[in-house]
Parts: sequence; structure tokens; C-alpha cells
Amino acid sequence: MPSICIQGSLHSYDLTDPRDASRPVLVFVHGWLLSRCYWRPLIQRLASRYQCLSYDLRGFGESHAQDETDVSSAYTPLAYAEDLAIFLAELGIENAWLVGHSLGGAIALRTADICPKGVVGVTCLNSGGGIYIEEEFCRFRSLGRYMVQLRHPWLGRLPLLDWLFWKAGTEKSLPSHWRRQRLQDFVAADSQAALGALLESTTEQEVHHLPQVVARLQQPVYFMGGDKDPIMQPCYVRHLASFHALFMACAGENLVEIPNCGHMAMLEQTEWVALKLQEIVASHALASA
Repeated sequence: MPSICIQGSLHSYDLTDPRDASRPVLVFVHGWLLSRCYWRPLIQRLASRYQCLSYDLRGFGESHAQDETDVSSAYTPLAYAEDLAIFLAELGIENAWLVGHSLGGAIALRTADICPKGVVGVTCLNSGGGIYIEEEFCRFRSLGRYMVQLRHPWLGRLPLLDWLFWKAGTEKSLPSHWRRQRLQDFVAADSQAALGALLESTTEQEVHHLPQVVARLQQPVYFMGGDKDPIMQPCYVRHLASFHALFMACAGENLVEIPNCGHMAMLEQTEWVALKLQEIVASHALASA
């Protein structure tokens, strides 16, 4: 398992074999309390055409947490974006198309903002936002804080708990090993990273800042959301997509609704997402040729 040290934290990653150098490297960024493993079915369908990089965010999966006392700003979307920018530089990737799921979408957008030359495009999967409703966000943060505090290794031994995890966010039934993986990642995540990433990504300032980031990005940005996603509902995906120039110029061309899909599109509709992602990336490669 390859790893690389970024800003004092050891990051685990997977990188497929190089392909056509004229095509961008697809870089996959996972969401909150997840890990890079959920991208594997999608990467299996794309690796014959594109080199693919997936990695674990600091404090999640097999990547280490921040090794210092003061971590107040270590888990903001911008801090994670800075990690990714260093990651790309260390691996010599100068032509990246970022694919971010949920929280990973915000990190991908932030990375494109600070790396305008190295990031040629972004696809946000089950990711949206830009609307801050204080009561709802307070409830969401309270629930998230309770979930983080609840975690204990013995949770993985409770019958049917893995099924309940998936039932809350997915439309389609998934194989049992994915349900077990979700529970395993939930238990294994570093407490400071889990809580910090949740709280820092849901402040009023951060929520209102994200549309500004989208509006100033010159790269193509696409939003793909599940039509039955209970966590990131289609209205929030559409709202954030509407700030990009592609939406305004082409009547919502950068907004794609995934049929019969909840919050885990890369597992629920793997083939559909793979084909659409190839279509999007290829269309911009032709446009720039």
C-alpha cells in the first residue's frame, strides 16, 4: 500500500497505471466518515482509459490524523484542499480532473480554486449546498456530534447496524460487504478529524463562501446528484450548480440527475456514473484540442 507524508500526516493512496498523457488524471476525493475504497468499482471501469488516483483524507480510512496539539484549522475544506494540492505536486500530476463525493465535492472545488493550472475540471457527486438554514444546520451538527461520540469498536459486532447505516442514505440495496465497510470506516475514523471536518464544513461562513468559489472557477464544473438522495437533496445540488458559468450559459448543462439513486452514487449507479463521467471529460478534451 503506497503512502506519502503531507504536512506531517501519512496519507494512503492508490494510483493506477499511466494512460494517454493527453488525458487528465482522474482524482477521487471521498466524503465524510468514508474512505477511498468506495471508488474502486468506478475506477475499475475507468482505468483502461484514464489514470486514476484515490486517497484517504487526513484522519479517515488508512491515512493518519494531524500530529500536533493545535488542530483548530486542520480539518477545514481549505486545509484538505491544500493537502490535495501538495499531493498532486508530490506525484507530479499537472493535469487533474477532480471527482469529489459529498464533502469531497467541497474539497475538490476548493482545490480547483487554489490550483487553477493543475486542475482542469471538477465533477461533484452527491454534493451541493450554498443555502444556510440555521435551525437545520444546528440539528445536523448536533446529530453529527452525537454520532462521533457514539463510536466504539463494539458497534461493529451489533447485528443489523450495518444495514441501518445504508438504509438511511441509499435508494438501492447494496451487497453486505459494502455495508460492513461503511460501519468499519465509521468506527475507525479519527475523532478529531470526524468532528472537525463536520463542524468546519457547516459553518455559516463556509456554506455561504462555497457558491463564491463555484462562481469564480474558470474550469468546467459538473454536479451529479441522485434523484432520491435524502442527504444532499436535488434542490441543494441545483442551487450550487447554478453559480457556475456553464449553468448560466447553457441552461443547466452542468447539472446531471442520476436516476433511482440515493447518496452513494458511485456504488448505487456505478455504470451510469462511469459512462457519464467519461462523456463529460471527453467532451472538454475535444473542446480544448
